[in-house]
Amino acid sequence: MSARTPFEQAVVARHGWLQAVATVLGAVIVMGAVAALGLWAAGAADLPDNAFPRVVAATVVTAVGGTVELAGDVGGLADTQGGLTVIPLSVTLTGALALAAGFLRPLRHRAVAGASELAGWAARILVLWLLALLGLAYAARKMFTLSVGDAAVGDITDLFGVTPRVGFTTDVPSTLLFGLLWAAGVLVLALLVSRGAPLPAGLLRFQASVRPAAYAMVVLLLTWVVLGTLVALVVAATRGHAAETLAVVLLGMPNLVWLTLTVGLGATWNGRVEGPFGLPMPHVLDQVLRSSDTAALDLSSLAEYDGRVWWLVVVTALLLLMAAFVMAARSPARVRAWQHSLHMAVALALTVLMICLVGRISARYGLSVLGIGDLGGLGGQLSLKPELWTAVGLAVLWGLVTGFLGALLARPVRRRGMAGNGWKR
Repeated sequence: MSARTPFEQAVVARHGWLQAVATVLGAVIVMGAVAALGLWAAGAADLPDNAFPRVVAATVVTAVGGTVELAGDVGGLADTQGGLTVIPLSVTLTGALALAAGFLRPLRHRAVAGASELAGWAARILVLWLLALLGLAYAARKMFTLSVGDAAVGDITDLFGVTPRVGFTTDVPSTLLFGLLWAAGVLVLALLVSRGAPLPAGLLRFQASVRPAAYAMVVLLLTWVVLGTLVALVVAATRGHAAETLAVVLLGMPNLVWLTLTVGLGATWNGRVEGPFGLPMPHVLDQVLRSSDTAALDLSSLAEYDGRVWWLVVVTALLLLMAAFVMAARSPARVRAWQHSLHMAVALALTVLMICLVGRISARYGLSVLGIGDLGGLGGQLSLKPELWTAVGLAVLWGLVTGFLGALLARPVRRRGMAGNGWKR
């Protein structure tokens, strides 16, 4: 076996454990900072018993697919029911960008990398990520003493010595499993999207069809987030509620704008809002979801409250054309328009499927003492679920049309006879 050259030794050193520690630590710090700022803007800094850091840890855990369970302790004469399923996608997106950047940094300026090299580098990051996630999962646990607002129920709790306590805890095994899958998915997507990231020689033949489409979908999703953030900032500056708006931007902006992307495609979400719960979205969406026991959230139901919602179809069409244009412009000239159409349809269908899976919301909570429920008006529920396969089918249709049109629009900017992978210009 020949000795390594100084350059190869430098490459191996850059793939070492120190670099992996910096990558994981950077991602955790960035996610924690975004979560902390968003929760602070939402008023969580006033929680009792110095619970704020633990709430931040719980938010980071849920952002990567971890499970946080609501818990209650109200004595033998009382009962508590609760559940929470929501992903703060602003924190998720920030962590994904930070983790991907750290993963790709040592791989820059490389044309090809061996499968064992990439696997070893990814494994270092994933091992450290699991350790960080384990610490966050155990930190994300807290119980609070609940102040009962109703006087009659308060007298009963005093009489029987019942002190309602609520809080949250984590399911550590599922948190580690889904957190690991999330991190692995981020690393794979980073390799698919980045122009400069090397691939094993055996996978180079797939990059002409996969990389442009993956990059276009990431551009599409990030563009929606940027536009939504700009609109939110303008609304905050003109109508007030700056703290609430900042909380939405830092915790749930992708939840809102990616949902509107699917609605713009014609998809339907079914949901319900009851009790004190609210949604991090414009008032018109909350109105629709409170209109019946199970309300349909789509273009027609929204238009009943605000006719301007039909402009969402126009915005969606323009942004899909932009994504299709970007995909075609980054593809080799040998790829035909009908192939672009198929690539766009598959990519958009997978993107909408991802949005429907991570954008679901479910929250319910109720307390009762001696059968008297809804202590102090705290009971309630919130749900939001998509009609999944209808949304995916609509994405396929939109992808076929916009992919073909985008290929036609991109013809003037594509070099005829562009050889190889088509990434360098």
